[in-house]
Amino acid sequence: MSRIAGTFRDLKKEGGKALTLFLTSGFPGRESVRSIVPSLVEAGADMIELGMPFSDPLADGPVIQESSTVALRNGTTLKHVLEDVEHIRAGTQVPLLLMGYVNPLLRYGMENFARDAASAGIDGLILPEVPLEETGRFAEELSKNRLDQILLVTPTTPRERIQAIDRASSGFVYCVSTTGVTGHKATVAGGYLASVRSLVVRNPLQVGFGITGPEDARAAAAHADGIIVGSALVRKLRDGIPESQLAAWVRSLKAAVAGVADSRQ
Repeated sequence: MSRIAGTFRDLKKEGGKALTLFLTSGFPGRESVRSIVPSLVEAGADMIELGMPFSDPLADGPVIQESSTVALRNGTTLKHVLEDVEHIRAGTQVPLLLMGYVNPLLRYGMENFARDAASAGIDGLILPEVPLEETGRFAEELSKNRLDQILLVTPTTPRERIQAIDRASSGFVYCVSTTGVTGHKATVAGGYLASVRSLVVRNPLQVGFGITGPEDARAAAAHADGIIVGSALVRKLRDGIPESQLAAWVRSLKAAVAGVADSRQ
């Protein structure tokens, strides 16, 4: 069983929901994630999503775009990202995901990338710009290296397409809570999330985009198996809040989703 599947299995037994945190590799300093990630896990993060910095991150809002720009300015390359992963993996068994864009992967070589990512300790890959019809280009290499291919659904995705995305995904389905890019504060649309929840039957469902604090986390968790928080965390890292405050905030998110009743019950 994969680390991702095992995490969802264990959380389900405990009646819990997953807390996945996103941060950009190479931000705020070149090797900052190597010390930040262990503290996030200790505070309650169940999975970690590392952003691979790119010059044109289409799905990301200004906060994560800025972090990507800083990471590139710090000299962060795909090779450095994988070195960060290897360092982090040596100290934790939580699932590690990579999120990014296709161009750097194609330059690296998809066969080489999938092999090296798996070797470093990655469990899954999120490529937000790749539509369902193009996922087959990467499926063989990812599957061969036991990397989950995590696909996204949005408020504009038709019902039949959501079901097809569920069939093509592995690990979990990433439900984008609102139209637009990351970091935009939005009220969680319960009707939309409940509809997606009823259609995604093969994979666990995680909700992301626009979750900034415990209230958002609790509302989203009612319709999902977990939540993903990115821009709010990156903003705190940018502002340099003390480690104790960061840990307290992560604990508040974890507490907010612990024991949330499932909307399907």
